[in-house]
Amino acid sequence: MTELAEKSGQRQDQGHGHTITVTIDGQPKQIRQGRYLVSELKDALGISADLELDQVENGEFKPLDDNDHVNVKDGDVFVSHVRRGGAS
Repeated sequence: MTELAEKSGQRQDQGHGHTITVTIDGQPKQIRQGRYLVSELKDALGISADLELDQVENGEFKPLDDNDHVNVKDGDVFVSHVRRGGAS
């Protein structure tokens, strides 16, 4: 924890709240609600770092970049899959 965060009373995991249930690859998983770096969310969900992660919103698959942040709330749905693209 940084000195500034300690002085302000904030923790580095600020924003992670109570335990919620999300769905990953059709299976329920309990994690802490809050804002995650996608690579850290994969770890929390038990997803291999070499897989891609999509968030399903209104029936549409939204690809999540490992370096982006996502706000995770109760009932969110995620799907992991092998990476696409690259040379053919």
